[in-house]
Formats: sequence, structure tokens, C-alpha cells
Amino acid sequence: MNYLHRIFLFAVVMTTAACGGSDTAERHSPTDDHGSAAELDPVKGPHRGRMLIDGDFAIELSIFEAGVPPEFRVWPSMAGQAVSPDEVDLRITLTRLGGIRDDIGFVAQGEYLRGDTVVYEPHSFTVSIQADYAGNSYRWEYENFEGRTHIAADIAAAAGVVVENAGPATISEAVTVYGRVVSDPESVSHVSARFDGVLRSVRASIGEKVEKGQTLAVVEANDSLNDYVITAPISGTVIDRHANTGETTGGRSLFTIVDTSTVWAELAVFPSDRSRVQVGATVTVRTAIGDISVTGEVALLSPVAGSNQSVTARVRLDNTSGLLAAGMYLTGEIEVAEYAVPLAVRRSGLQSFRDFTVVYARIGEEYEVRMLDLGRQDETWVEVLGGLDIGTAYVTENSYLVKADIEKSGASHDH
Repeated sequence: MNYLHRIFLFAVVMTTAACGGSDTAERHSPTDDHGSAAELDPVKGPHRGRMLIDGDFAIELSIFEAGVPPEFRVWPSMAGQAVSPDEVDLRITLTRLGGIRDDIGFVAQGEYLRGDTVVYEPHSFTVSIQADYAGNSYRWEYENFEGRTHIAADIAAAAGVVVENAGPATISEAVTVYGRVVSDPESVSHVSARFDGVLRSVRASIGEKVEKGQTLAVVEANDSLNDYVITAPISGTVIDRHANTGETTGGRSLFTIVDTSTVWAELAVFPSDRSRVQVGATVTVRTAIGDISVTGEVALLSPVAGSNQSVTARVRLDNTSGLLAAGMYLTGEIEVAEYAVPLAVRRSGLQSFRDFTVVYARIGEEYEVRMLDLGRQDETWVEVLGGLDIGTAYVTENSYLVKADIEKSGASHDH
């Protein structure tokens, strides 16, 4: 199944699941304790919180986060009149994806009850409420889901959604440098005649690849008038030729052969980075045009600074592919440190959600955002300082498909 077919199948099945009255739609429909469907847009109170009403008794429930970590605040009332918070015993349980429960108690503060527990992100849970007032108990329950969706395992697999467990990683710190490709001076051979004479035949042309020992030309020696052959001292490509049949050798270089299987990168290291760059450091270079990437090591650092005060780092590169040519401009990343971190995620899995950078955790066939507090990073990994537990299964490839399905559901951040 090709990529477009996979995406089409994914979109069709997801649309069917969303519109066809599936168990997913039922599970995402808020209900009260009597089993009736709650309003899609809950009634808001004077403090812009959700109104929960049972007969004459009501509470207004809000997640407050202006200048403080998110916390519940609740305003009770009876028959439309405010009730003293001291007279209400209130408990809330949040049931998160995976069965995690947060039990929240309340204390009276001024005109409202204040939760004693931070309501951490994501604010995606089933809310169970019990309030006791004047000898009566009141209960409500509703679903407040955000950043969550259900994707069947076979659909996720067909769409190419890849998941792995979050855990430790080694993050590399690098400095960025710029330079160009040059020929390896140890792989260049200038070929001349051993004895002066007349070139009787020339058998190699510019651009031709030759093997070590291959005949390049035949010369008739001036002193003996005998013919002898000039052979290639190395395998490589003829990049220069000053030899034509009938000419005299004249003591000059007749051919230049370059073995391009290895080349050098000459990279400018600026003074601010010089103390951190060491011989033997791993370097990844990329061409300025195209998508060629090669890894090598710093072989030497020039002891002489250039006019811009930079020093040259020389890196030997494998070029058996022949894609690197002398003169090409390069961007390099020189590793200067490595850090073992206890928890990291792949950059390929990162997405944006509201004002957060997130990954999508998978529990069963449910996917839900995890807001991340991030630290150091390299091209592959990002350190996670908070927001995700070690061992959590998260999406590493095609996470944008999960994001698209969540956005399609229209789940909002409701306080």
C-alpha cells in the first residue's frame, strides 16, 4: 500500500468513526450522574466556570491559573444565593487516561472553595464530584477531554504511526562551522617521464578513470631511442593532461591523477569555539546545495589563524560514492560534548499543541498529548525535564496524523 493510499484509508476510517455513532463518540459524550447527555457547551457561571446544578443546589467549578499553578475553585449556591464555603464538604476525583486518579480536597477561602492539588496538564480527564451540604449529598460526573483521540491499532499501523518507549539517551552538543571540500593531498599524483623523449602515443584523457599500473603513454627515449611506458602510480581520475602524441616530454608534468575515494573538508573554527574543538572529534558535514551528508573526525587543527582569526580544522571524508567534489561548500557540526540524560524523546515525534510542545502518548488505542518541559537537544534527541514518565509509549513517526485527528475532533481547553 503506497503512502497516499495509506493516508486516504486513514482519513476515511477516521471520518467514519467520528460520524457513524461509534463507541468512541459515546465515550466522549459528557454525562451526568443520571446518565443523560450533558450539553456540548456547558452553562457558564458569573466566574466563567462550569455550572453544575441539582435541584436548588448548584456549584460553579473553574480551573483558575492566573498567576498560580492551575487549581480548582468552586462557588456554591442554593436557590441562586451564595452559600458560605465553610458549610460545604467537597471532593473531586479526576480519572485520567490509563486509570490514573487524582483526588482533590478543598478548603474554604473567602467566597470560594480552593482545591489543594495542582491540576497538571493535560486537562483531560473524567471529573467526579461529591458535595455535601445541609445533610444532603450531590454528585456529578462529566468528561473533560482535550488532546485525545482513539485510533484502532490496524488503522494506526496502516497509516505508518510508529511508537516507542521514552527513556534515556545520549545527547551530543555541537558547534556549527563552515568550509569547503578539497582534494586529499596524499591522493594526488603528478606524473612525468623518467627519461626525456618523444611521446609516441597517449592513452589517457581528462576525466578518465584509471587503475594503478595502467598505461598512460608511450615514450621514445632520447638517449636510447627505445620505447618505454608511463603507467599510473595510483588509481584515480585524470584531472589534468599536458601530453599529446609527437610532443617532447620536456621534463614537465604530463598527467595529474586524483584518487577521489577520500577527500578533505577544510572547516573554519572561530575563536569563541576553538577551546572546545579537539582533534578526534566527530564531525558531520553537509553540502550547501543538495542533501549529501558525511561523517568524519577532526584529523588536525591548523596552528595558524586566518585573516578572520579562525583556524582550519581538517577532516578526512570517505567519498567512495563520488558525490563530494573539490570546491563544494560545506556546513559542519563538530561534536564538543556528550550528555547522558535519563529521559529524552525523538525530535521526529514533536508537535505543537496550544502554547506547548508535545508528544502523543499511547495507552491502548487512545492517544493523548503530553506537554513537555524540554532541555538540551541535538539533531535526533530532545531532553525531557518534565511532563512525561520514563517508559511511556509515544508516537515517533507520523505524529502529525494524530494531531490532525485531534484537531478534527474539535476538543477544546475548557475550564
